[in-house]
Amino acid sequence: MSENTKLTAQLRERSGKGAARELRRNNMVPAVIYGDNKDPITIALPYKELSMAIYAGGFTNTIADIDVDGTMHRVLPKDYQKDPVRDFITHVDFLRVGKNTKVHVEIPVHYINEEACPGIKRGGVLNVVRHVLEVNCRADHIPEYFEVDLTGLQIEDVVHASAINLPDGVTLTVTDRDPTMCSIAAPTVSQASDEDAPEAAEVPAIAQSDED
Repeated sequence: MSENTKLTAQLRERSGKGAARELRRNNMVPAVIYGDNKDPITIALPYKELSMAIYAGGFTNTIADIDVDGTMHRVLPKDYQKDPVRDFITHVDFLRVGKNTKVHVEIPVHYINEEACPGIKRGGVLNVVRHVLEVNCRADHIPEYFEVDLTGLQIEDVVHASAINLPDGVTLTVTDRDPTMCSIAAPTVSQASDEDAPEAAEVPAIAQSDED
């Protein structure tokens, strides 16, 4: 599990589009904290601090401790919006998490040991079907990532989600099938070999007349 993200925020006194625009002009990002059978609260976070947390990676899979005017809130980022034109963060939703809160998250999957994969050594290609795996788990026990070991895989071998060792308390969200994670595809022939290429047609020489 990754270390909790630390953020600071302030309560928002006003809501609405006008207030949100004013916050953004002052390099603050409007956000809301909700859930855990408590009333939602509206907050504002410094843009620089928030953007560093988001672009560090794993933002929506990492518990955050937010200090709101001296009161600590343990939350899980559920969503954030960005301006489609200027690409800056415009709003964030945070879910309060209690001791036994269960969450649905997408965990990154790392594919390791390509150098020990006979299928790849023979020219096969790693075909990754899923870069993340959706699981249910306790909010305070979110895995940082999963690994798929490619050691020993041959061409046309397929790896399913059931091959991943899930920690205790972590379950797949999909239960009616075994999702495919990756496969080792056979090498493709991009062009015909020289032996199979058709011979070039001979171009007959044009006889010159005596008059030339």
